[in-house]
Amino acid sequence: MSDRREQLLVVVLPALNEEATVGQVVAGIPRQIPGIDRVEAIVIDDGSTDGTVDAARAAGAAVVSHGWRRGVGDAFSTGIEAALALGADYIVNMDSDGQFDPADIPRLLEPLLERRAEFATCTRFGNKDLEPEMPAVKKWGNRMMCRIVNWIIWGGRFTDVSCGFRAYTRETALKLNLFGRFTYTQESFIDLAAKGVRMVEVPLRVRGVREHGRSRVASNLWRYGTNALLIILRSMRDIRPLKFFGLIAAVLLALGFLQGLFVFAWWVATGYTSPFRSVLIGSGTFLTIGFIVAVLALLADMIGRLRRCVERVLLIEKRREHDDRAKGNGA
Repeated sequence: MSDRREQLLVVVLPALNEEATVGQVVAGIPRQIPGIDRVEAIVIDDGSTDGTVDAARAAGAAVVSHGWRRGVGDAFSTGIEAALALGADYIVNMDSDGQFDPADIPRLLEPLLERRAEFATCTRFGNKDLEPEMPAVKKWGNRMMCRIVNWIIWGGRFTDVSCGFRAYTRETALKLNLFGRFTYTQESFIDLAAKGVRMVEVPLRVRGVREHGRSRVASNLWRYGTNALLIILRSMRDIRPLKFFGLIAAVLLALGFLQGLFVFAWWVATGYTSPFRSVLIGSGTFLTIGFIVAVLALLADMIGRLRRCVERVLLIEKRREHDDRAKGNGA
C-alpha cells in the first residue's frame, strides 16, 4: 500500500468582466496531468459587473468575489490564499482573458514536478519562434522591465518578468510576501529571488493581443509603467536596502567629489576658488548628504536582516495556519 499523498493542483484565475472568455478558459484546464491526482479551479472575481461569476461557475470553477475592484495584485494574493487553504501542492496562476492556453499547464508544471525548480513562469520572448505579435512599445517596455529586475536580483537572465502565467510549489507560495495592489508580476520575481527560490522560464506561445475587451493593467502603458516602476522601487528598497540606498549615496558622493575636484583643479591653476565658491559649497553639501545616506544604507541593511528573520517566523506560522485550514477543508 502506497503512502504517497494525493497531489492537488489549484488553478487560480483573477477576473474582471471576463464573461466572454472565462468559461472557455476554465473548461480548457486539463484534468488529467501526470503527477497530479486532482485539479481544481478558482476564479477571483475582482468586482465584475457582467456575467463573469455565472460563467465561471457554469464551467465548474469555484468563485471568490471581492465585491469591488481591488486590483490585480490583491486578486492574485486572494487566489494564493484560497489555493493554500484548499491544501494545494501546486498552484498555477493565469489570466482569464484567453491569452494563455490552459492546455499548456502541464508544460509549465513540468520543471516543478521534476524537482528542477520551485517556480516556473511562462516567457513570451525566450524563443523567437514563439514571440507574439504586439505593439513595439509593449515589447520595449517588457525589455526595460526585465533589465531593471535582472539588475536588482543580481545576475538574473530572465526574458519576461511581466507575464502572468506562472506555477508555484506550495512552499514557494507560502514564502510570497507581496504588497503591490496594482500588479504582482515584477515584485514576486524580486521577492522570490531574494529568498533563494529556484526559478525557471518556460517558452510558450501566447496571444499578444486580447480577443475581447481591454487589459485593465496594460491598457494605459504610461500608467502601467509608472505603477510597476513604483512597485519595483519599493520592493528594491525593502528587499535590497543596501543596494537601494547605497546607489543613492554613491551618486551623491560622486557629484560632491566631481564638484570638489573641479574647484581644486581651478585653484591649482589660478590660486583662487572664485568664481566657483558656490560650487565648492555644493560639493560639501553633496558629500555630507552622501555620507549620511551611506550610513542610512548600512542601517537599512541591518533592518533588512531583521526583516528576513521575521519572514522566517512568518513562514512557520503560515505553514501551520494553512495546514490546519486544509485539514478543515478535508484536503
